[in-house]
Amino acid sequence: MTIPLTADATLRPLVLPARADAADAGEFRELARVRNLVYREITGRDEDALTPEALLPILRSRTDRTTFSWSVYIADEMVGRAVVNIPHEEGSRVAIVSIELRPQVWGRGIGSAVLPHLEAVAREHGRTVLQNWTEQQPSAGPRIEAPTGFGSVPEDHVARFLMRQGFRLEQVYRVSHLQLSLEAVQRARDLLAEAGAAAADYRIVQWMLPTPADRAAGYAWLKSRMSTDAPAAGLEMDEEIWDVARLTETEARIAEMGQTMQVTAAEHVLTGELSAFTELAIGPDRAEVTHQEDTLVLKEHRGHRLGQLVKCAALLAWSEVAPGSPSVITYNAEENRHMLSINEALGFTPTAYEGAWKKELT
Repeated sequence: MTIPLTADATLRPLVLPARADAADAGEFRELARVRNLVYREITGRDEDALTPEALLPILRSRTDRTTFSWSVYIADEMVGRAVVNIPHEEGSRVAIVSIELRPQVWGRGIGSAVLPHLEAVAREHGRTVLQNWTEQQPSAGPRIEAPTGFGSVPEDHVARFLMRQGFRLEQVYRVSHLQLSLEAVQRARDLLAEAGAAAADYRIVQWMLPTPADRAAGYAWLKSRMSTDAPAAGLEMDEEIWDVARLTETEARIAEMGQTMQVTAAEHVLTGELSAFTELAIGPDRAEVTHQEDTLVLKEHRGHRLGQLVKCAALLAWSEVAPGSPSVITYNAEENRHMLSINEALGFTPTAYEGAWKKELT
């Protein structure tokens, strides 16, 4: 059903096609194009661009969450999209929402008209907290400080819109890039040797997805701890339950997206417990930018330079997986000073910032 927003804008529920190349996939393919255009216009980069084939698995509902998607139109031109994700964790109060519009239509009241519809979906599913992650363009003007005391974002159109709608900035993420040069490789070698000396009770284990059967349970446990051990500031982070079935479903989705992923973990020699990990991933074109996905050291194993160990080992092995990839992009909470110090030692440099926002529904 088409929903009127303003005098000339409408919101249309998106019906996902069975395949990205299906005969009825025209609107979906246009949404993928507009999504990529919005990201490029906001960030100035194409690193988050996805083909329709890669976007489709992300927008499908799955065992651990339900996803709702809409297209935003002005007359017959698609100018953006909106998404609500409803996590299925027991007792969750959270809905994750996003409104992505082309900057050329900002300031026309469209976003303000979209949000009540997203809030209605959240309420229908018993959710009382909205959360949103948004990267903002660099700006020399006034800034909003994170309540953590670490990081800030520009007080620009995006921030003013979110605050006007009742959102509060809770956390700032740093976006960093590492150029994969010979110098970077040498730094990784030196830092790996240094970390190895401090982590004598651990050994490095690596694999490419799909995860080998004998590693699946340990890796699933690490993934579950991302929701409890990573810095979350004032955000509501549901404790995620990961088992081998959820891991298998996730890895099937990554494969469907055409991605290649390497997992590097630290195994505690005495107990055999996987104690830390990091993921590197790249799309079908291995000459594109590499994405560092989840990285974590379990709380009970911190203090042995395991973050440095797995990150360095991952980068050194990655040159055989994607030798043509020019750089790595990663996201870290600004208060995660330990992980940021490892990135800085490796040569990562800050390139952008992303705000994490929260709204309590009344």
